[in-house]
Formats: sequence, C-alpha cells, structure tokens
Amino acid sequence: MSEEMMVLMLQLGFILIATKFIGYVFAKYLKQPKVLGELVAGMIIGPYLLGGLALGSFGPLFPLPLNSTVPVSPALYGISTLGSIFLLFDSGLETDLPTFIKFSGKATVIGLSGVIVSFFLGAGITVLLRPEVSSLMDPSALFLGTVCTATSIGITARILGENKKIATPEGVTIMAAAVLDDVISIVLLSVVVGISSVQLEGGAIDWGMIGNVAFKAIAFWAICMVLGIILAPHFTKNMKRLGQLPLITEVAFGIALVLAGLSEMAGLAMIIGAYITGLSLSQTDVAHALSARIESVSEFFVPVFFAVMGMMVNFSALKSVLGFALIFAVIAFIGKLVGCGLPALFVGFNARGAFRIGSGMLPRGEVTLIVAGIGLASGAINHELFGVAVMTMLVASVAAPPMLVAAFKAPGSGYKKKLNLKQNENQVTIELDFPSLRTAQFICDSVMDGFVQEGFFVSTLDTSKVASYHIRKEDVIIQLDILREEEDQAKVKFFCNEEDESFVRLMMLDSVADFQEFAETISSMKDSEMMSSQLLINMFSIK
Repeated sequence: MSEEMMVLMLQLGFILIATKFIGYVFAKYLKQPKVLGELVAGMIIGPYLLGGLALGSFGPLFPLPLNSTVPVSPALYGISTLGSIFLLFDSGLETDLPTFIKFSGKATVIGLSGVIVSFFLGAGITVLLRPEVSSLMDPSALFLGTVCTATSIGITARILGENKKIATPEGVTIMAAAVLDDVISIVLLSVVVGISSVQLEGGAIDWGMIGNVAFKAIAFWAICMVLGIILAPHFTKNMKRLGQLPLITEVAFGIALVLAGLSEMAGLAMIIGAYITGLSLSQTDVAHALSARIESVSEFFVPVFFAVMGMMVNFSALKSVLGFALIFAVIAFIGKLVGCGLPALFVGFNARGAFRIGSGMLPRGEVTLIVAGIGLASGAINHELFGVAVMTMLVASVAAPPMLVAAFKAPGSGYKKKLNLKQNENQVTIELDFPSLRTAQFICDSVMDGFVQEGFFVSTLDTSKVASYHIRKEDVIIQLDILREEEDQAKVKFFCNEEDESFVRLMMLDSVADFQEFAETISSMKDSEMMSSQLLINMFSIK
C-alpha cells in the first residue's frame, strides 16, 4: 500500500504542475478557458501518451490498470471524482435559486428536447453508417444514442463560473437543463441496459424493473431538491449558533458527500447530489462565505478531475473508426445545438440566448463515459464504438469551451423580456471619499469587523475593483466596494436596501469615531514617541 501511495503522490504532483502551467498558457496566451488547458494536460501526460512511457526501472508513471475501462488507478479516479463533487457543490452555491426556479420550466422543455433530438440523431447515424447495426433497437445504436444525450455539467459549470455567468438567465437555464439531461440520461441508460441484455442473452424485457429504476431515480432527485430548499435555512440557522464558519463549511460539504453517495445508490450520478446540496444552500446568508472557503480547496482537486477526463482519450483506438467518430461527434454537436437552441427561441430567449444555451449544452464528460463504459462491459458495444464515444467527448471538450465563452462575450441579454428584479428596486448607494486608499481600507476593515460582531458573514468578491466584499445576515445583503481615485485618493461605496441604510451609516460612523480616537491617542503621545506616531499619521494621511 505504501508503494501505491507513493505512486499516487507522484501522479498528483505531476497532474497539478501540468494542469496549472498549461491552463495558465491557455488562459494567458491563447485566450482560451483554463479547463481546456487542463483537459489537454491530461491528454499529454496520460497513459496513452507520455504517461505510458517507461521511466527506467520505475516503469510508466500512469500505467494502464488491468481489466478496467477507466485508464487510471481507482485511487486517482476517486480523487478526480472528489474534484467533480467540489466543483458541482460550489456551482450550486453560486447559482441564484429564485432565477433557477423561475427558469426551471423552460429548462425542462429545453433539456427534454435536447435529449430526444440527440438520441435519435445519434442512434440514426449509427444505423446509417455502421453496416453491423441493422436497426434503432440494436444495442450498439441504443448505447450510442444514449451517449449523445448527456451533457457534462462539470465542464459547463467551470466555464460559467470562470466567466461569472452562472446567475444569468442563460446560465441557470443551462445548469438546470444539464442536471435534467444527466438525470434523463441515467434513466435512459437503465432502459437501454434492460433492452440490450434481453437482446444479447434472450428472454423478455422486464419493463416493471426498468420502470422501478427510473421512478426511484426521478423521485430521489425531486425529493432531495424540495427537502434541500426547505431545510437549508433551518440548518444554517442552527449551525450559526456554534459561531464557527469552518465548522459550518465542513458539515455542509459532508452533507454534499453523503447526498452524492446516495445519488449513486439511487442510480444517478454523484455530481447531481453535490449540486443539489449547493443549490439548496445558495440562498442562505453563509453561501458566499462557504463558496470562498470551498474554492480555496477545490483549486487543488478540480484540475485533477479534468486532467483525468483528458486521460480517457485513447488515440490509438480511434484510428480504425476516425472517420465515423468525427461524423458522430458533429452529429452529437448538432443534436444539442438544434435540440436545445431551437426550443429556447419559443420559451422566451432571443437568438443570442438560444445560441448560448445550445453552446452550453455541448460539452460531454463523465456521464458519457459512464454510459459507454457500461455498454462496453455488457458487450453491447465493442472497443471501436467505445472509442467513438471517447472521441465525441474529446471533440466536445476541446471545441465547446471556446464556443461557449465566445457566445457570452457578445454584448446584450439573451432573454427577450427585461427581468423584474424586485430585490433591487429600493436599493440605495452610500458614497464616502477618503484622502488615501490606506485610510479607506483601514476604516473599512474596522467596519467589517463590526459587521462580523453583529453576526454577519463577510466574503471577498472576485471583481476588477481594488476590493469588493459581500456582507450578509439572513435577508440583509450589503455590498462594500473600495475604489482607487486619482492622486491615491479612494472612494468607498455601500450598496444596500433602503430599510438598511441607517444601520449601515451607523456602523460606518462607529468605525470613523474609533479611528478618530485612535488618531488622537497617537497625537497625545510623549515627544520621545512622536517620530513613530508622525510616521503613522503620514501613512494614513490624517489632516
């Protein structure tokens, strides 16, 4: 076991170095999403390229395991799965729940349409171009059709998160439809397995068993969504009494892991349970603080997930079916672009929004490999057709991220109607000018300490401003921005609801009074101490 752990540590070290470096190159110089660089890094150092080369007596760094459809060790695959859970839990935290619920009906129409169109296009092109496949009910056609239906919510979530688009109408619609796609794909997989096993082994189709599996999966997903949304505020309210944010974060992520495991038991993908947990907590006052703490850890695990996804690509297995694989990948693209983009036009989105949604539904990933792996293990598809599924994942993983980023770069909303955001109708802005940036930061730190003492949760926002903070306690939401002005002056802005304005001003006055008392104390110090005090006064530009 110690030798296996040694190999695992070496593998993780090389994965982190390769993904961070290549991801930086893709983002900095190629202007592409980091996730694309992480996928490419996995392809390069994986077992089918450099990772499969023997390093003297040590052997390959990424040896191919025996009797497994996954080309990495169970330990490494487990860590990559943990990375996907981190990613989807954080994506759920960043999703705006009211918008998610508002667009869930539209997402259902889009998701169902995408599954239906993709399935029949994938199965149909298999029958048309593969002479050994005679009908749509052939196991190979059924499995490849199912391969087309799944969307990689992990890749989509990473791109939307990097571009701060998860909370947009298109973003929440993509996430909701992608979750629904994965649920339907897993249910469809159970149906296909049942039909294929009968055709391969003989006997009658047990529709009762298939229906039972499908019902349990859908019921588990729906019940967890409803219970999570109802119970999350009570959970955070009771946990806050302990006064330990790290403890709340750890327990919340523990719940995400438990729900991920239960999702797998119910026949769904584990990432769905993780996303439901994050989504349930997204409207609580600890959501931003939880997300900030989760992100600091997930930066080490999420790249492992995408690198392992890249390692799945077996280039040599694609040689004999390269032509069909490329055609199939294009058909899979068309299935999602048309199947999801076209109905989006009829549920309130304009052409810009429809293209964004279609692009967001293009990536393939973990569920695609689950479907293909089960098909290979059952004998329904051979290694060549398994390579077709991997090729589809590869093409989608490489082409979809830049397309999705470009779709969101186009200015303007993708939704036809102007959203009525009632929570912002009575928002007020409080502006204060300071003689220096250091003075502003010093006083704002004192203000935030005061908010924390009052039971608020403060988290840093990732913006282009000098500093931006999200301050929240239950339904009271405040944003604090510190901006650099000319000649090193600074402006402080508070954004809050009108009913909270007096409270915010009082907190600011208390901090300014404390700062004035601090300055007066320094000014009254003895002559022997005046030199150091004068330095402090100059530092804060007190006049």
